[in-house]
Amino acid sequence: MRHRKKVFKIGRSTSHRKCMMANMLTSLFTHGRIKTTVVRAKELSRQASKMITLAKAGDLHQRRQAISVIRDLDAVRELFDNIAPTFKDRNGGYTRVLRMGKRRGDNAELALVELVGFEPNFEEAEEAEEVVAEDAAPAEETSEDTKEA
Repeated sequence: MRHRKKVFKIGRSTSHRKCMMANMLTSLFTHGRIKTTVVRAKELSRQASKMITLAKAGDLHQRRQAISVIRDLDAVRELFDNIAPTFKDRNGGYTRVLRMGKRRGDNAELALVELVGFEPNFEEAEEAEEVVAEDAAPAEETSEDTKEA
């Protein structure tokens, strides 16, 4: 009997599914949100909840278990040091899956998976744009100076 032995396969082989989940978990914990298909998003949400629950304990054993699934030390470090403490008082519901419509090429249902409480830091993005604009401005001035001369 296969009671309680269900694995959500997503139409992939075992090795492909594990690698795909590891990559998606790494991206989610690094960037805070990712865009993918709805089926993958639901499975990613389940796996992310398990990893965050491990990280909330914070022991060495749990860290090693997370490394065995995620396989990226920087993402695990981010998870244990920054993400898990923000969910310390929360008993689940760490991710949000928002449906975004259909993909143009194959009409696949798309979804946005993000960590609850994730707010993109628009200030850093604006500062980066200002730095790029400042770097571009002197180049334009020098070209104007050469045109006048």
